[in-house]
Amino acid sequence: METIDTATRPWGVGIRAVGRYLPEKDVSNKDLEEILLTRDDWIRANIGVEHRRMAAEGEWTSDLGTAALLDACDRAKVSPAEIDLVVCGTYTPDNMTPPTAMLVIRKAEALGATGFDINSGACPGGVFALDVGAKYIATGQFRRVAVVMADVSTRTMDWKDPGPAVIFGDGAACYLLERCTAGRGIGTTLLRSDPSGYESVRVVREKRKRRDGTALNSGFGDNFGFLDGKAVHAFAVGQVPGFIKELLDTAGRTADEVDLFALHQANLNILRGIMRELGVPMDRTVVNIQKYGNTSGASVPLVLREAEDLGRLSPGDQVLLTAFGSGFSMGAALVRWCGPEDFASVPVTP
Repeated sequence: METIDTATRPWGVGIRAVGRYLPEKDVSNKDLEEILLTRDDWIRANIGVEHRRMAAEGEWTSDLGTAALLDACDRAKVSPAEIDLVVCGTYTPDNMTPPTAMLVIRKAEALGATGFDINSGACPGGVFALDVGAKYIATGQFRRVAVVMADVSTRTMDWKDPGPAVIFGDGAACYLLERCTAGRGIGTTLLRSDPSGYESVRVVREKRKRRDGTALNSGFGDNFGFLDGKAVHAFAVGQVPGFIKELLDTAGRTADEVDLFALHQANLNILRGIMRELGVPMDRTVVNIQKYGNTSGASVPLVLREAEDLGRLSPGDQVLLTAFGSGFSMGAALVRWCGPEDFASVPVTP
């Protein structure tokens, strides 16, 4: 396909639809009390999670991602066969290779699409992978891109370690991107990584044993989720608000001009801390961590989908997306929300 000079292109890059999928199995804090040394009241007070979803046996990242992609297509009233590119943001691929995106293409019957995976550190992927997909639309190389965010985080758990186990849940979401009216859609975006926090949130590769001395494996063998909660809180509340302000300054905007803050659902106290540092009331964000836990890269698009379903998003709204986590990495993007008319006026095909 033709390549267009992005400085003069007659279109923007819009989010046509946000699809989602959450596994059926609901795991409450009370359920975790049966297998972990933790308490429901402690989890609620310190993290804000009450429930999270867990993938069924035999249900993997590609299954979650496929369901989210199909949901996005259904909402946009397009066929999966009309998708040109599938970008899958995940740190829990079905296999190390080929990319999980190729399984999503096959399962969704999006045959003819190109596909590849992005591992941008799990949680930050909600903006990092979106930015990659958006650039393919912006250059004119592809006309319709599905950015699928999916992880089965609970498969990385060591169920003797309550740190990550009480926080994470499984889930998937899909940004369906298309050309939109110029001046609408995804605008200024910033990405940043601070490798000094490399060890704070990661999936470590090490051999572990059960209490009886036998070998312990996660769903990914000798790979286990690890989280330094204090370090993450210090990073998120200490650095993310300043990063958001930098984005706003770069775009010539202020926090007062933002209609909705769509923040990564890392921890309820972290969300409150970020909003407090920004001087913005909590009623200008949407919180779902209490229902789904931290769903990794799917977190930000799941917030957008919930905001849509609640009637909190209208065409023309200024939305600020922020994802952060392992690395430490941060991504933030300003989006002028599109309505159907913003896509109808820009042809998808040549």
